[in-house]
Amino acid sequence: MRIASRAKTIAFFITLGACGVGLAIALNITWVIINWKEVVPLVLGILFFGFIIAGLVLNTIFLVREIRRNEQQDSFLNAVTHELKTPIASIRLYLETLQKRSVEESQRHDFYRIMLEDTDRLLGTVEQVLKAGEARHGTNNKKHNQEVDFSSLVTDSLELARLRHKVTSQELRFGAQPDPGIILLGNPEELRTAVGNLLDNAVKYSGKSTEIVVDVLSPNMDTVVLQVRDKGIGIPKPELKRIFKRFYRVRTLTSGPVKGTGLGLFIVRSIARRHGGDVLAESEGEGRGSTFTMRLPRVYRA
Repeated sequence: MRIASRAKTIAFFITLGACGVGLAIALNITWVIINWKEVVPLVLGILFFGFIIAGLVLNTIFLVREIRRNEQQDSFLNAVTHELKTPIASIRLYLETLQKRSVEESQRHDFYRIMLEDTDRLLGTVEQVLKAGEARHGTNNKKHNQEVDFSSLVTDSLELARLRHKVTSQELRFGAQPDPGIILLGNPEELRTAVGNLLDNAVKYSGKSTEIVVDVLSPNMDTVVLQVRDKGIGIPKPELKRIFKRFYRVRTLTSGPVKGTGLGLFIVRSIARRHGGDVLAESEGEGRGSTFTMRLPRVYRA
């Protein structure tokens, strides 16, 4: 219902803008016909109506972008609310159970484990929001930059992702074992966040069958490349340029928007660019998987 309402609003402003531009063009043509013998009024009129038309077009574009931005922010708020409310409700349920009745020791340990997992989920959501704020304002404290063994960092992140998402070493694996001694200069916590977000994103969008291959490559002495390939739900072509925007979540015909805050890839791109690199996404379309490639400058040691 809300989506239909926004679509109508966007259509209204586009129609209004088009009518305004059409009216301005008609008035401009009329002005030209009336004053075609008067050079100065003719030129001034054309310039004046040209500015009016440009203003109407820019105003329409701005309004449509604001409506879409508000839609993304509403989607983000709904996603964050869900990501916070669900584990809180779960923790409350288990605490009430423990308070109201006695349970067996094994069941008690299961409750504690589930509550700890829900706490980790809450903490992860809060950290994503905080890191997105840092990324948006471009805060990068270079005094924390140091030499980072990127191969080791990716290996640790891969192991952590397996534990977090409960996937096997065959479902999430290296294509080839990374070469040791690939050194970057940067903030290790930020780099760990970027790598972790790419792995989490791959698992999240893998669908029912998880098959993710990770490679750490060094095409030359100045560059290191992290490549994460999955065979999941894929990304529609028009979405490839948008997925790194803040609050944006991929929508597919088969699955709709995947749960999440829409901040993970925005944070990845911000961190990569702050370290002098960048990240891009590739996909052949829905159901054909996707590949994320992050390039970073390397510290070469002879």
